[in-house]
Amino acid sequence: MMLPLRSGGRVLLELDHARLLHDGEGLRLEDGRIIRVEAVPEDLMEVTAHDALHLLRLAWHLGNRHLPAAIGERCILVRYDHVIADMVRGLGGHVRNVQAPFDPESGAYAGRTGTHGHDHAHSHDHASGHHHHPHD
Repeated sequence: MMLPLRSGGRVLLELDHARLLHDGEGLRLEDGRIIRVEAVPEDLMEVTAHDALHLLRLAWHLGNRHLPAAIGERCILVRYDHVIADMVRGLGGHVRNVQAPFDPESGAYAGRTGTHGHDHAHSHDHASGHHHHPHD
């Protein structure tokens, strides 16, 4: 998969196995450069609730639909979907449409390893998901 770099260049991503790349992770290119993964803004819904228990209940309903979600202390971010927005409102939750980078939870079976749970891949002059820029 060809991916754009902030510099205007492009690199080819080839990983041995599919995996979710998180905002801030770095990948080393064959030439030694390191590129940083940057999540690009997406159309998301910020789900909020009356209190922590209500947010937990909303999280259960969203999880029951197997939706990728970024979980925060006071909100849950999910990709925009009008059906899900109606469900959340029907459960007494609040929905606000936002444009933001999306870095969802990876799930229990993602197979992430290494320090901080990140498995830094080796790339053949290639990059990782989202937009990137080389570090100096």
